[in-house]
Amino acid sequence: MPALNVEFSDRELEDLRQIAKERGTSMKALVREAAAADIARHRALKEGAEAFRRFFATHADEFAAAFPDDEPAGHGKRRAV
Repeated sequence: MPALNVEFSDRELEDLRQIAKERGTSMKALVREAAAADIARHRALKEGAEAFRRFFATHADEFAAAFPDDEPAGHGKRRAV
């Protein structure tokens, strides 16, 4: 399995040691779990943003009708000045 060397400040390293000790796990496992959680969060945000884009594109006319003042100038009907 590929590995990655990560540098921490003395304070960060001490905090990691303390957290790992409190959780009864190794520092390696703690850092790996944190990275895996961040990767999962990143993927979920990307998927959510894509779902929103698809939803918005499908319902763009409805949004434009419901919020005409938020339509960009030159897009569809012109806004009153």
